[in-house]
Amino acid sequence: MKSIFFMGKSNLFVPMFVGSGIWQGVGWSSVVYIAALSGVSPELHESALIDGANKFQRVWHVDIPSILPTIITMFLLQVGHLFSVGFDKVYLMQNPLNLSTSEVISTYTYKRGILDGDFSFATAVGFMESTINFLLLTAFNRTKMVSGSGLW
Repeated sequence: MKSIFFMGKSNLFVPMFVGSGIWQGVGWSSVVYIAALSGVSPELHESALIDGANKFQRVWHVDIPSILPTIITMFLLQVGHLFSVGFDKVYLMQNPLNLSTSEVISTYTYKRGILDGDFSFATAVGFMESTINFLLLTAFNRTKMVSGSGLW
């Protein structure tokens, strides 16, 4: 097969970034969800079996409602980082060949603030990014009204 220069093609940067992000977060998320599932009462599963529930029905009506606070907390933690794509992984994957696709707010702010010496601009962009993340987190924390669980 012909080799593919993944880091040199700008159209492959986003799939590689998203794929590596999923791979990076799957381990920790699975530990958290397995720990939450271990707290589900076996008596609930046993009573669902006696009532004739199949595996899908037990997952839908027993497991998911039991770990709903964990699901909402993990969701809210991800919402808090929605606009913070992250600097380190993007900067390490960035090169002149994929710069047209890989430039994000964090790397642009770094280049303007640190390399060009425009500290006030970098501070303002960082403040606005944090403010938007906080407002999104506050807005999405209203799920507490529906589910009864939230961050505060």
